[in-house]
Amino acid sequence: MRVLNSAQMRDADRRTIEEIGIPSLVLMENAGRQIVAALEAMHADLLEEQVAVLCGRGNNGGDGFVVSRTLAQRGVSVSVFLLGYVADVRGDARVNLEVLGRLGLSIVEIADSQAWELHGPEVTACPLIIDAIFGTGLNAPVSGLVQSVIADVNASGSMVVSIDLPSGLSADSPDPIGDSIEADATITLGAPKLPLVLPPGETRAGDIVIADIGIPAEVFEALDGPRVHLLTRAAMRALITPRPPDSHKGDYGHVLIVAGSKGKTGAAHLAAVGALRSGAGLVTVATPAACQPIVASMGPEYMTEALGETDAGLDADGVDRVLEMARDVIAIGPGLGQGPATQSFIRAIVDRATMPLVVDADGLNAFKDDPDRLAGREGRHVIITPHPGEMARLVGMSTEEVQASRLEIARNFAVAHRVYVVLKGHRTLIATPDEKVFICPTGNPGMATGGTGDVLTGMIAAWLAQLLDAEAACKLAVYLHGMAGDLAEADEGEVSMTSSDLAGHIGDAILEVTARRKVVENDHGSG
Repeated sequence: MRVLNSAQMRDADRRTIEEIGIPSLVLMENAGRQIVAALEAMHADLLEEQVAVLCGRGNNGGDGFVVSRTLAQRGVSVSVFLLGYVADVRGDARVNLEVLGRLGLSIVEIADSQAWELHGPEVTACPLIIDAIFGTGLNAPVSGLVQSVIADVNASGSMVVSIDLPSGLSADSPDPIGDSIEADATITLGAPKLPLVLPPGETRAGDIVIADIGIPAEVFEALDGPRVHLLTRAAMRALITPRPPDSHKGDYGHVLIVAGSKGKTGAAHLAAVGALRSGAGLVTVATPAACQPIVASMGPEYMTEALGETDAGLDADGVDRVLEMARDVIAIGPGLGQGPATQSFIRAIVDRATMPLVVDADGLNAFKDDPDRLAGREGRHVIITPHPGEMARLVGMSTEEVQASRLEIARNFAVAHRVYVVLKGHRTLIATPDEKVFICPTGNPGMATGGTGDVLTGMIAAWLAQLLDAEAACKLAVYLHGMAGDLAEADEGEVSMTSSDLAGHIGDAILEVTARRKVVENDHGSG
């Protein structure tokens, strides 16, 4: 699902009106009715509510007028407030405002601070306030009357539902440009916008509902400009196909994981479990010889291979052995350590491997002084999975700078180095060499615990071995990883959950996405 900026949303409206032939008034009517349907789904007792609709003078206000009329026609008690003068309302919004008048609904004009002082208490006394002041057209901070209105609405304690965007946010940036409505829910029109799905703007949007107002999907897909997408369950479901009855393990790929070191054998094990739980037919863990018995004892389902060591790390003679063993995918880095010989070993594998690579953790640290060497090439995909600190080392910036521009930094690195970047964190991003960015909506703070990234490395490698498509593997693995974390959090809580809990819920996440979960009745008895 495309995530749009203001120019793209305007272009989508224009194409729908001019090329498809759906009149703008129809789109506004669709929007209002879809918003009311969403409100009815949110509020079973909507007929008992007193609703205030705060409207601006533009198209967002026009949507608010349609909402007001539709609610009133369904028996809801509605009060309509216009921030400005009726005489200043133009276009489709004016048409719908006049319809309200002909139906006997009065509009209260609030054009200055004195009018707000008089009528503001009427608004803030309502338990439900609809914010239809500004939509995607805002490009400057609010001030004056609107700033006062926003402050009072935020302080009211009422439930606030915004139309399209919380008024005060810009559709062109996830960073707030000034004061804004702090909504409990946002019903966005046609497609999500950047501040609704990325921090810090998302914290002001509340729950997100995407309302279909009649713009065809083909229009959204054909839009020029940044290609930012939100991962959806339906799209992920399409990537998981049922296995034929005559399947065998060779059909689902052999993943080689190069991981682990003294004191970090758990990283190798967790990556292997992530790969196995994600369906890899075979998994082999290549790990330092001193660690091999420990790693082998952790899991009977995967194979292990001992790598020679020196005092400086992994022995360079092991490079040829790793490349000989590799079949479909190599995942390298979790817990390997940063000894100079180990870093040379990692660089040699990445330089010489002909099959797809997933590079994580210490695998990435080996390139911090020479990131240009970490590159994909024709016929061989490279996926890197940095957390913000590792990304910062690769681009020569601070972690804070990376976090402030996550989308741009991930996209720029992916394009420049011809790699797939999975930038982990809240709203994990996937950036591709062809300038696409995907935002993952799954996951929770309980995943901020050691080992969850190792599990993800194994998951990406497993899906890459099965799908043979780097973009699809990243999308599916990241989405399932976050969903497994959400399921683990539901069972264990975000404080107590561990990476093993997450790994143990990967199967549940797959069942959820494919809608193949078996329903078991829990009868705990009665009285």
